[in-house]
Amino acid sequence: MNARQGFIGQSVVRREDGRFLTGRGQYTDDITLPGQTYAVFLRSPHAHAKISSVNTAAAAKAPGVIAIYTGEHFRAVGGLPCGWLINSMDGSPMKEPKHPVLADGKVRYVGDRVALVVAETLEQAKAARDLIEVDYEVLPAVIDLATVNQAAAAVHDEAPDNRCYLWQIGDKEGVDAAFATAAHVSKLTFRNNRLVPNAIEPRAANASYNPASDEYTLYVANQNPHVERLLMCAFVLGIPEHKMRVVAPDVGGGFGSKIFLYGEETALVWASKQVKRPIKWTAERSEAFLSDAHGRDHLTTAELALDKDGRFTGFRVNTTANLGAYLSTFSSAVPTILYATLLAGQYTTPKIVCTVNAVFTNTAPVDAYRGAGRPEATYTVERIVETAARELGIDPAELRRRNFIRSFPYATPVGLTYDTGDYDATMNRAVELADVAGFEARRKASEAKGLKRGIGYSAYIEACGIAPSSVAGALGARAGLFEAGEVRVHPTGKVTIFTGSHSHGQGHETTFAQVVADRLGIPLEDVSIEHGDTGKILFGMGTYGSRSLAVGGTAIVKALDKVIAKGKKIAAHLMEAADTDVVFENGVFKVEGTDKNVPFASVALTAYVPHNFPHDKLEPGLNENAFYDPSNFTYPAGAYVCEVEVDPATGTVRIDRFTACDDFGNVINPMIVEGQVHGGLVQGLGQALLENCVYDPESGQLLSGSYMDYAMPRADDMPHFTVETVKGTPCTHNPLGVKGCGEAGAIGSPPALINAICHALGVKDVPMPASPYNVWKAAQAAA
Repeated sequence: MNARQGFIGQSVVRREDGRFLTGRGQYTDDITLPGQTYAVFLRSPHAHAKISSVNTAAAAKAPGVIAIYTGEHFRAVGGLPCGWLINSMDGSPMKEPKHPVLADGKVRYVGDRVALVVAETLEQAKAARDLIEVDYEVLPAVIDLATVNQAAAAVHDEAPDNRCYLWQIGDKEGVDAAFATAAHVSKLTFRNNRLVPNAIEPRAANASYNPASDEYTLYVANQNPHVERLLMCAFVLGIPEHKMRVVAPDVGGGFGSKIFLYGEETALVWASKQVKRPIKWTAERSEAFLSDAHGRDHLTTAELALDKDGRFTGFRVNTTANLGAYLSTFSSAVPTILYATLLAGQYTTPKIVCTVNAVFTNTAPVDAYRGAGRPEATYTVERIVETAARELGIDPAELRRRNFIRSFPYATPVGLTYDTGDYDATMNRAVELADVAGFEARRKASEAKGLKRGIGYSAYIEACGIAPSSVAGALGARAGLFEAGEVRVHPTGKVTIFTGSHSHGQGHETTFAQVVADRLGIPLEDVSIEHGDTGKILFGMGTYGSRSLAVGGTAIVKALDKVIAKGKKIAAHLMEAADTDVVFENGVFKVEGTDKNVPFASVALTAYVPHNFPHDKLEPGLNENAFYDPSNFTYPAGAYVCEVEVDPATGTVRIDRFTACDDFGNVINPMIVEGQVHGGLVQGLGQALLENCVYDPESGQLLSGSYMDYAMPRADDMPHFTVETVKGTPCTHNPLGVKGCGEAGAIGSPPALINAICHALGVKDVPMPASPYNVWKAAQAAA
């Protein structure tokens, strides 16, 4: 492509895919270091038990064993930290029991880490693990969310009622008054089902220690290596941060589960100094089911008050949020700041209140999973809105239109200010593309086959580009949420970008290069993107919350602006003009109003030849960096329409068609955006239709611990998607005008599907996942 055509808005083929498709990607498990050793973890078979004793004598004598460590070895180090402080309604801080690297004295979920075995080979480590003898005193397990606060046992002594915090946002008195005068009230109680992340690459780590320099290197499958380093060094192991290098190479998906600091890589880093050899660990899939941070798991009651004209007047939400056995890195923020603040949705509901009861249970920790709070909020809003529409006999799209926000900026009753949006545009286009007008004819055709047909809607909004630090800090964040970027222009005019954002499927090596090539007017192949290495990158908060382009991309743009500003001064000297008269267009510095010009490459070379420009006023080189901390979140939004056929005799659901219309602001690469939406839709529909993480309510055993029992979506479960990004409303506070697209599909799709099934059966609710059995039960109840 000619650089002068511009790269913004072009569907450039992903540059990184060549190495992935030909097997040349390098993941953590591919890295083998000199003197490599291998580690496995002994995990608890019980959900809740005291550890009476751990006998490692036989295991320590097994062939190839180098070392065995248990919880007592880690008593002197800190616990795994939580990055967000939430205060209860009474002002007291949340309960923060220590999250040990290895369990010490007690295990609190099936899969809790009990011992670390290091051996010459993986097979020897596994064999030795089987020789460790642990004497457990089994305790009652706390599993049921409905009775967790009255359970006979406590997961932690610090929280005798198993409550981490009781938090509230909104105007309770105003909501109560709205309900007292409401013409109609709709009410729903439902479970937002627990999910296992299941990235294609399991978690992995390879840690080494260099005694000569007293430095550590950690290769890890992680989404934010600088945060990993900061948390591990400052809060757990006490390693000076400059003595630790964290490298996240190619990462095979994350979906949030690789944001967090885990005990496994922390234990490996500590142990690598003890054995003075590198230690590698890669999770097996069954191990990942047990130990990866899970997602969702809310029990919610939602009530919506409406006036006689169908206007929303009040919204009341009560949620019990399962945090699992320990606080994970961002777990406390998910059911509060990332959930309750989005309960306004796209609507002008004047009074909203949400109360969150966050609890500990004897299950794996729960934290951010694609969407992180936003899917739970959208499900709550869109299920109750659709329920109200059906109860009132109002077309669901029409009821939404009656309540859409149309004036911006708009301050919601739950703490956010939307900068821009056009919700009518996405809804109208979705209705058109979905051929809603033809639904009745299709319904009759389905009835003739003995099938039920339904249509469901969802109008989502999300706060993403996770930031700004000032807002996040006021809401309890213990770290800034800025991003950093560095632009290094080489003497030949080629450019290397160093970004704190991390790519694990998003396509940063393409989209970031498009932004740079477009801005500098140079060929795309002249730009390379570096990420994922704290030894190379200035700093960075990583990739999550659809923040990479809006925050990380803007940091790069700000650094590019500095490069261009310096380039103008060098060009002005070369053209014997004032730098205020120099403009930069399409890769060329020009003196405005004349034919004088200097190409970017010439200015780049000159920057490294000081005697050719006034080096007494300018430093040599053309290398700039910038930090960017946004003034607000970005607010992508959209409308989804789902149409299903249901066999009431078997409960089988077939998604016949699915339409997604999104407003992502300005779009850099439409093809990559569409791919992100497709992936999100599959994950969202997978949750609604198939996926369900289940623990035995008595023993706390994980019953869905493999793909034999945990149903992942497959190609034949999905319909053809009709996806369109409407001409968007650009974000008003970043120079690219971009919002975020990576989580939208997972946020908007679950309520659309469940709404469609409920419409088909004529019922108020079908629990997620809408398995054949759950749907059949609902159909029988309706009949």
